[in-house]
Amino acid sequence: MAGMLSVALTGIGAAQAGLTTTSHNIANANVVGYSRQEAVQSTNDPMFSGVGFFGQGTHIQTVRRIYSQFLENQVLNANSARSQYETYSNEISQIDNLLADETAGLAPTLQEFFRGVQQVAASPSSIPSRQSMLSSSEALVSRFHALHDRLEEVRAGVESQIKDSVASINNLSSQIAAVNQRLTIVQSAGDGLPANDLLDQRNKLIDELNIQIKVTVTEADDGKVNIFVGNGQPVVVGSESFRLAAASSLDDPQSLAVGFELTTAPVVKIQELPDSLVTGGVLSGLLQFRNEALNRAENALGRIALGLTNAVNAQHRLGQDLNGLMGGDYFAPLSVATTNLVNTATGLASTATVSAVVSNLGNVQADDYVLSFDGTNYQLSRDSDGSVVYAGAGPLTNLDGMNVTIGAMVAGDRVLIQPVRNAAAEIAVAVRDPRLIAAAAPIATAKANTNAGTASISVGSVNSLTGIAATAPHIGNISLVFNAGTNQFTITGALPATVAYNPAVDASGLNVTLTNPDISFTLSGVPVTGDTFTIQSNASGVSDNRNALLLGGLQSKKILEGGGASFEYAYSQMVSDIGTMAHTASVNQTAQDTLLSEARAKQQSVSGVNLDEEAANLMRYQQAYQASAKALTIASQLFSEILSIGR
Repeated sequence: MAGMLSVALTGIGAAQAGLTTTSHNIANANVVGYSRQEAVQSTNDPMFSGVGFFGQGTHIQTVRRIYSQFLENQVLNANSARSQYETYSNEISQIDNLLADETAGLAPTLQEFFRGVQQVAASPSSIPSRQSMLSSSEALVSRFHALHDRLEEVRAGVESQIKDSVASINNLSSQIAAVNQRLTIVQSAGDGLPANDLLDQRNKLIDELNIQIKVTVTEADDGKVNIFVGNGQPVVVGSESFRLAAASSLDDPQSLAVGFELTTAPVVKIQELPDSLVTGGVLSGLLQFRNEALNRAENALGRIALGLTNAVNAQHRLGQDLNGLMGGDYFAPLSVATTNLVNTATGLASTATVSAVVSNLGNVQADDYVLSFDGTNYQLSRDSDGSVVYAGAGPLTNLDGMNVTIGAMVAGDRVLIQPVRNAAAEIAVAVRDPRLIAAAAPIATAKANTNAGTASISVGSVNSLTGIAATAPHIGNISLVFNAGTNQFTITGALPATVAYNPAVDASGLNVTLTNPDISFTLSGVPVTGDTFTIQSNASGVSDNRNALLLGGLQSKKILEGGGASFEYAYSQMVSDIGTMAHTASVNQTAQDTLLSEARAKQQSVSGVNLDEEAANLMRYQQAYQASAKALTIASQLFSEILSIGR
């Protein structure tokens, strides 16, 4: 009876283990990250009795965790990508909605500004029209400021989220390292058998870490996991974690870079991790949004502000105001920002003396630049993609529309140049008095009353300030007298001294440009010898609207992007680009949501708890328990009967 009794006891023990494991599964069915477990039951070795081998019952070999590393990796990859796209999409939707807003965007105030210019062109002597132009100019400037400020608010929010993400990464890394240590202790005490619930806990932490930044996980022989980011930088090795930190970037002190912490507060120093190596997760989405979309939007907006300022100022300076003076800057001139960076040779702040000015507005790019010096040659690179604009010993002229002046640079010096980043914040109206709007042209043309031919001269325009005085008279009297014998006009008071004019060829119109003063006009018709035309300072320009018309013409003039885009087109293109990026991000997020759902479904089909299946297991183990208990009862009764025989 002893054999039957012991076999029945093993059956009861196995059934109890099955019931306990099944109950554990049911209790944790709704716990995120829990992997289903099962009691692995094996047959005991039989015993030889002379007539054969009799079974000795059963035993529980281990409690097995139902888990697939392959399926888990698929979930990790999908979840990391999904978090990246979701973060990027959420952030870019903010600036997409801002810039595309038909009332809060730049387009309506830009149109209103040029409408104000057109009102002055229609009534150049009207003070109310001039005041209206100033008001629309202030509204445009305020809109530039508001858009820039909102983009800076978004930037501040992104920088704050970068810090939060880095803090989460550090916290999760330290927890994973701690679980690694606990697993070593617990599993050593358990004869090396797996501590399933601790393994699930560690996997859940890894999944949460992977949401913040894409990780690569490897398992060591002792069961600990090592976790790497980027192209192999460790954040967890065994029971040790390595801290990340967010600190001012070496390439842009106004932006945060992520790297491995070298020193802690009050001065945090890091070994920068290139943004390109931060792939996947919330952190990648934030960095990608900032570097690709936010910087582009802010620089594109700044380029429009810079372009408008420079173009309007250049034309306004060629006009004449109601006081008879040459126009000044309509908008306050904008400067190119330069910021010294860390010297790569010394590790100290750069002492370079560098300045930059815009030389060709059409070639200015919506980008930042890093200028470096190796002791012999300079290198100017775009910050967005690292493309080299110039490499050589200098001079640095007309590089993406900039002239860079270098006072003193030593080997290792690096300077950040931002030609347009802050332009939208700094644009301002310089003219306060409506009488100072230079709506008139400073020159006037006329033909002599005694002219016998049919020739005429256009009203003329000023090309530059060469030969133009700031106060009246702006130019001396210029006369053009025709000589039919030589087919030319003799010019006095200006250069060149003669202009060839053949009535048979040029009667339909000949554009003439003088070099000093630098003015242009058109001659047409058939003059005769002695016909005279005069050009002089505009003494009665109160009702003259010629420069206002030229200012209004800037609305449709293609000034930006190498002469391929007007201000309104450049803005609409910026809105379109951001909108396309936002749409792409949304599509990517939706696609990744689907991939993640599919990956989770596959993973849960293996590791998840099926309550119907567990209920069936309960009944199965209950029946096994009851049957073993019945066998135990019978064995006990038989044993009692044997004992009673001897009484």
